[in-house]
Amino acid sequence: MRSVALIDSALAAAVSGEKIAGLVAMAADEGGVIYESAFGRRNVSQPQRMTTDSVFRIASMTKAITATAAMQQVEQGKLSLDQPAREVLPFLADTKVLLGFDANDIPIVRAPRTQITLRNLLTHTAGFVYDTWNEEMARYAKITDLPACRTGKLESLTAPLNFDPGERWEYGINIDIAGRMVEVASGLDLETYMRRHIFEPLGMPDTSFIQRPEWDSRLPAIHARQADGSLQPMPPPPPAGADREFYPGGGGLFSTASDYLRFLQALMNDGHLDGNRILKPETVALMGQNHMGNLDVQPLPTQNPLLSNPVNLFPGMSKKWGLSFLINTEAGPAGRSAGSLAWAGLNNTYYWLDPVKKVAGVFMTQTLPFADHTVLHALDSFESAVYKSIE
Repeated sequence: MRSVALIDSALAAAVSGEKIAGLVAMAADEGGVIYESAFGRRNVSQPQRMTTDSVFRIASMTKAITATAAMQQVEQGKLSLDQPAREVLPFLADTKVLLGFDANDIPIVRAPRTQITLRNLLTHTAGFVYDTWNEEMARYAKITDLPACRTGKLESLTAPLNFDPGERWEYGINIDIAGRMVEVASGLDLETYMRRHIFEPLGMPDTSFIQRPEWDSRLPAIHARQADGSLQPMPPPPPAGADREFYPGGGGLFSTASDYLRFLQALMNDGHLDGNRILKPETVALMGQNHMGNLDVQPLPTQNPLLSNPVNLFPGMSKKWGLSFLINTEAGPAGRSAGSLAWAGLNNTYYWLDPVKKVAGVFMTQTLPFADHTVLHALDSFESAVYKSIE
């Protein structure tokens, strides 16, 4: 009980004074769930308490699930990590590298020197970038009215590259394109595919791209951090329409902490959970390896401070990317081992999976901008308390 009290104390301190509106945190080791609790409120302007069954907009935490779907297709021989992606998605043959803009704001482009592969996409080395963190892409999207991937419009996938495939790392719409490859290779939309091959086998009943009316009372408000540090509830984003042409695998899922932890438990257990296998052990091992060679993950300077702070997780440490996870190459300051896998979602949702110490954690808030310092401090406190509890 002392170990649970230690984690409780860390999280209670994190939300005190409404520094964070509310959070749900869970952790598991090889034996199963070792911690689960909720703190704070769903909305700082309303009395309802946060509950462990709260449904979160997990944004880019979708990416690891999409990568899992892609690797299932690789196992079946329907996709290959190193085949030209345009063999699956012919429109990629027309993708150009953006060099800049002329005096009339017309984009200057050229053909890429190398082919885009699924491995490039899963490691964010294909050349696609996000306008939230890339100035040129923000300018391009504004000039051309390019829709965002979250709209589900296929036109959003016709964005230019910012550099040649394999040249460097930059975070971008790569996993949306990988998800579209899964849709084409499998013949199923991503919602149906994931439900059949990941969510139902793992017992993840509250994970979906489609917002359900029965979730209304369980959806926390997204809170915007104000200049004085206070939090302001934001109007709920409108549900995605039924007119979307694809499901964006780079973001867009709703999920609970318990559902997402089951996904991490399956990966921690070499691809299976409770008798259901989603990946072969060798595939899970492959996904946790460095697939970007000598390249390193780079800091992300923000172009939209309302959505994201500058991002530099584990500053001063060389970081790699797997299929499709951030990999810390040295032990983390809060306890995770070198070689652990992690990532996050725009609304300050986070997870990590430590394959050495066999522990995984999920930390859910609904806070903007991303990389909020208060939330990151609370995440470190949670992680540190989890590791102390299993010592």
